Amino acid sequence: MRIDIITIFPEMFQGPFTESIVKRAVNKGIVEINLHSLRDYSTDKHKRVDDYAFSAGAGMVMMIEPVDNCISQLKSEREYDEVIYMSPDGELLTQPLANQLSLYKNIIILCGHYKGIDERIREHLITKEISIGNYVLSGGELGAAVLTDSIVRLIPGALSDETSALSDSFQDGLVSPPVYTRPRDYKGWTVPEVLLSGNDMIINEWKLSQALQRTKERRPEMYEILKKK
Repeated sequence: MRIDIITIFPEMFQGPFTESIVKRAVNKGIVEINLHSLRDYSTDKHKRVDDYAFSAGAGMVMMIEPVDNCISQLKSEREYDEVIYMSPDGELLTQPLANQLSLYKNIIILCGHYKGIDERIREHLITKEISIGNYVLSGGELGAAVLTDSIVRLIPGALSDETSALSDSFQDGLVSPPVYTRPRDYKGWTVPEVLLSGNDMIINEWKLSQALQRTKERRPEMYEILKKK
Protein backbone atom coordinates (compact mmCIF):
# COMPACT_ATOMS: atom_id res chain seq x y z
CA MET A 1 0.00 0.00 0.00
CA ARG A 2 1.14 3.55 -0.71
CA ILE A 3 0.08 6.58 1.34
CA ASP A 4 0.99 10.08 0.16
CA ILE A 5 0.55 12.83 2.74
CA ILE A 6 0.46 16.49 1.68
CA THR A 7 1.41 18.84 4.50
CA ILE A 8 2.96 22.17 5.36
CA PHE A 9 4.82 20.57 8.26
CA PRO A 10 6.29 17.17 7.22
CA GLU A 11 8.55 17.14 10.29
CA MET A 12 5.51 16.60 12.50
CA PHE A 13 5.33 12.99 11.30
CA GLN A 14 8.83 12.00 12.37
CA GLY A 15 7.70 10.73 15.78
CA PRO A 16 4.57 8.78 14.83
CA PHE A 17 6.10 7.20 11.74
CA THR A 18 9.56 6.32 13.11
CA GLU A 19 8.40 4.09 15.96
CA SER A 20 6.36 0.98 16.64
CA ILE A 21 4.05 -0.74 14.14
CA VAL A 22 4.14 1.89 11.39
CA LYS A 23 7.95 1.87 11.35
CA ARG A 24 8.06 -1.95 11.20
CA ALA A 25 5.51 -2.01 8.39
CA VAL A 26 7.56 0.49 6.38
CA ASN A 27 10.77 -1.47 7.00
CA LYS A 28 9.07 -4.68 5.86
CA GLY A 29 7.92 -3.00 2.65
CA ILE A 30 4.28 -3.57 3.57
CA VAL A 31 3.45 0.12 3.26
CA GLU A 32 5.17 3.07 1.59
CA ILE A 33 4.55 6.45 3.21
CA ASN A 34 5.60 9.59 1.33
CA LEU A 35 5.49 13.08 2.82
CA HIS A 36 5.09 15.98 0.42
CA SER A 37 5.85 19.52 1.56
CA LEU A 38 3.16 21.72 0.04
CA ARG A 39 5.58 24.63 -0.24
CA ASP A 40 7.51 22.67 -2.87
CA TYR A 41 4.50 23.06 -5.15
CA SER A 42 4.02 26.80 -4.68
CA THR A 43 4.82 29.11 -7.60
CA ASP A 44 5.13 32.09 -5.27
CA LYS A 45 8.72 33.35 -4.93
CA HIS A 46 8.36 33.21 -1.14
CA LYS A 47 6.79 29.72 -1.30
CA ARG A 48 3.56 30.96 0.27
CA VAL A 49 0.69 28.49 0.38
CA ASP A 50 -1.91 30.67 2.15
CA ASP A 51 -3.68 33.95 1.56
CA TYR A 52 -6.43 36.15 3.02
CA ALA A 53 -10.00 35.00 2.60
CA PHE A 54 -12.36 36.92 0.34
CA SER A 55 -14.77 38.93 2.54
CA ALA A 56 -14.17 39.80 6.16
CA GLY A 57 -13.01 37.27 8.69
CA ALA A 58 -9.98 36.26 10.72
CA GLY A 59 -7.50 33.62 9.66
CA MET A 60 -5.62 32.64 6.53
CA VAL A 61 -6.80 30.12 3.93
CA MET A 62 -4.72 27.51 2.12
CA MET A 63 -4.55 28.36 -1.60
CA ILE A 64 -5.85 26.08 -4.32
CA GLU A 65 -2.91 26.28 -6.75
CA PRO A 66 -0.17 24.50 -4.73
CA VAL A 67 -2.62 21.82 -3.61
CA ASP A 68 -3.78 21.26 -7.20
CA ASN A 69 -0.17 21.18 -8.41
CA CYS A 70 0.77 18.50 -5.88
CA ILE A 71 -2.28 16.30 -6.36
CA SER A 72 -2.06 16.59 -10.15
CA GLN A 73 1.60 15.57 -10.07
CA LEU A 74 0.86 12.51 -7.93
CA LYS A 75 -2.14 11.48 -10.03
CA SER A 76 -0.06 11.73 -13.20
CA GLU A 77 2.20 8.99 -11.79
CA ARG A 78 -0.41 6.50 -10.55
CA GLU A 79 -4.11 6.00 -9.85
CA TYR A 80 -5.49 6.69 -6.39
CA ASP A 81 -8.42 5.02 -4.67
CA GLU A 82 -9.16 8.09 -2.53
CA VAL A 83 -7.97 11.67 -2.08
CA ILE A 84 -8.74 12.35 1.58
CA TYR A 85 -8.98 15.68 3.35
CA MET A 86 -8.69 15.70 7.15
CA SER A 87 -11.55 17.95 8.24
CA PRO A 88 -13.46 18.49 11.53
CA ASP A 89 -16.76 18.20 9.63
CA GLY A 90 -15.79 15.11 7.64
CA GLU A 91 -17.02 11.55 8.08
CA LEU A 92 -16.13 10.32 11.55
CA LEU A 93 -13.28 7.81 11.55
CA THR A 94 -14.57 4.41 12.67
CA GLN A 95 -13.17 0.90 12.66
CA PRO A 96 -15.26 -0.15 9.64
CA LEU A 97 -13.94 2.86 7.71
CA ALA A 98 -10.35 2.00 8.66
CA ASN A 99 -11.00 -1.59 7.56
CA GLN A 100 -12.23 -0.36 4.19
CA LEU A 101 -9.30 1.99 3.61
CA SER A 102 -6.78 -0.72 4.53
CA LEU A 103 -7.86 -2.66 1.43
CA TYR A 104 -6.90 0.15 -0.95
CA LYS A 105 -3.69 0.33 -2.94
CA ASN A 106 -2.98 4.08 -3.08
CA ILE A 107 -4.42 6.99 -1.11
CA ILE A 108 -3.59 10.67 -0.73
CA ILE A 109 -4.17 12.50 2.57
CA LEU A 110 -4.29 16.29 2.56
CA CYS A 111 -3.62 18.07 5.85
CA GLY A 112 -5.36 21.39 6.21
CA HIS A 113 -4.07 24.27 8.30
CA TYR A 114 -4.83 27.86 9.22
CA LYS A 115 -8.54 28.67 8.79
CA GLY A 116 -9.01 25.87 6.28
CA ILE A 117 -8.61 25.27 2.56
CA ASP A 118 -10.08 26.96 -0.48
CA GLU A 119 -13.53 25.39 -0.90
CA ARG A 120 -12.80 24.60 -4.55
CA ILE A 121 -10.26 22.03 -3.39
CA ARG A 122 -13.03 20.20 -1.57
CA GLU A 123 -15.40 20.54 -4.50
CA HIS A 124 -13.07 19.39 -7.28
CA LEU A 125 -10.04 17.55 -5.89
CA ILE A 126 -11.12 15.70 -2.74
CA THR A 127 -13.01 12.39 -2.88
CA LYS A 128 -13.49 11.79 0.87
CA GLU A 129 -13.34 13.92 4.02
CA ILE A 130 -12.52 12.33 7.37
CA SER A 131 -12.61 13.62 10.95
CA ILE A 132 -11.06 11.95 13.99
CA GLY A 133 -13.49 13.66 16.38
CA ASN A 134 -15.81 16.55 17.02
CA TYR A 135 -13.12 19.04 17.96
CA VAL A 136 -10.63 21.29 16.18
CA LEU A 137 -6.85 20.87 16.04
CA SER A 138 -4.27 23.35 14.80
CA GLY A 139 -3.91 21.35 11.59
CA GLY A 140 -4.62 18.04 9.91
CA GLU A 141 -1.23 16.47 10.62
CA LEU A 142 -2.14 14.78 13.88
CA GLY A 143 -5.37 13.52 12.37
CA ALA A 144 -3.50 12.17 9.35
CA ALA A 145 -1.09 10.34 11.66
CA VAL A 146 -4.02 8.79 13.54
CA LEU A 147 -5.70 7.77 10.29
CA THR A 148 -2.48 6.29 8.90
CA ASP A 149 -1.83 4.26 12.05
CA SER A 150 -5.40 2.92 12.08
CA ILE A 151 -4.99 1.76 8.48
CA VAL A 152 -1.44 0.40 8.55
CA ARG A 153 -1.95 -1.88 11.55
CA LEU A 154 -4.69 -3.70 9.61
CA ILE A 155 -2.51 -4.53 6.60
CA PRO A 156 -1.51 -8.22 6.67
CA GLY A 157 2.00 -8.59 8.06
CA ALA A 158 2.04 -5.31 9.98
CA LEU A 159 1.23 -7.00 13.30
CA SER A 160 3.29 -9.94 14.55
CA ASP A 161 0.02 -11.78 15.21
CA GLU A 162 -2.44 -10.97 12.42
CA THR A 163 -5.38 -12.29 14.43
CA SER A 164 -4.75 -9.61 17.07
CA ALA A 165 -6.49 -6.90 15.04
CA LEU A 166 -9.59 -9.08 14.70
CA SER A 167 -10.21 -8.88 18.45
CA ASP A 168 -9.75 -5.13 18.73
CA SER A 169 -12.48 -2.91 20.11
CA PHE A 170 -15.19 -2.06 17.55
CA GLN A 171 -14.32 -4.85 15.11
CA ASP A 172 -17.48 -6.74 16.12
CA GLY A 173 -19.47 -3.73 17.27
CA LEU A 174 -18.31 -4.16 20.87
CA VAL A 175 -15.57 -2.64 22.99
CA SER A 176 -12.94 -5.12 24.16
CA PRO A 177 -13.32 -7.04 27.43
CA PRO A 178 -10.74 -6.54 30.23
CA VAL A 179 -7.40 -8.35 29.91
CA TYR A 180 -4.92 -9.48 32.56
CA THR A 181 -1.39 -10.82 32.77
CA ARG A 182 0.97 -12.14 35.47
CA PRO A 183 1.23 -12.04 38.40
CA ARG A 184 -2.19 -13.52 39.14
CA ASP A 185 -2.19 -11.85 42.56
CA TYR A 186 -0.74 -8.35 43.03
CA LYS A 187 -1.27 -6.58 46.34
CA GLY A 188 -4.37 -8.68 46.78
CA TRP A 189 -5.74 -7.59 43.40
CA THR A 190 -6.49 -10.90 41.73
CA VAL A 191 -7.20 -12.12 38.22
CA PRO A 192 -10.78 -13.45 37.74
CA GLU A 193 -10.77 -17.18 38.39
CA VAL A 194 -12.63 -17.90 35.16
CA LEU A 195 -9.57 -16.86 33.15
CA LEU A 196 -7.48 -19.43 34.99
CA SER A 197 -9.92 -22.28 34.45
CA GLY A 198 -8.56 -23.46 31.12
CA ASN A 199 -12.12 -23.94 29.87
CA ASP A 200 -12.22 -22.04 26.55
CA MET A 201 -15.99 -22.13 26.25
CA ILE A 202 -16.56 -20.61 29.69
CA ILE A 203 -13.78 -18.07 29.14
CA ASN A 204 -15.25 -16.96 25.80
CA GLU A 205 -18.69 -16.61 27.37
CA TRP A 206 -17.20 -14.48 30.15
CA LYS A 207 -15.35 -12.28 27.64
CA LEU A 208 -18.52 -11.74 25.62
CA SER A 209 -20.55 -10.83 28.70
CA GLN A 210 -17.85 -8.38 29.80
CA ALA A 211 -17.66 -6.84 26.33
CA LEU A 212 -21.43 -6.42 26.24
CA GLN A 213 -21.48 -4.84 29.69
CA ARG A 214 -18.66 -2.42 28.86
CA THR A 215 -20.29 -1.45 25.59
CA LYS A 216 -23.57 -0.78 27.37
CA GLU A 217 -21.83 1.41 29.97
CA ARG A 218 -19.25 3.20 27.81
CA ARG A 219 -20.75 3.24 24.30
CA PRO A 220 -24.52 3.11 24.85
CA GLU A 221 -25.18 4.23 21.25
CA MET A 222 -23.34 1.13 19.98
CA TYR A 223 -25.19 -1.09 22.44
CA GLU A 224 -28.55 0.17 21.19
CA ILE A 225 -27.55 -0.72 17.63
CA LEU A 226 -26.63 -4.24 18.75
CA LYS A 227 -29.97 -4.67 20.47
CA LYS A 228 -31.77 -3.93 17.22
CA LYS A 229 -29.92 -6.62 15.25
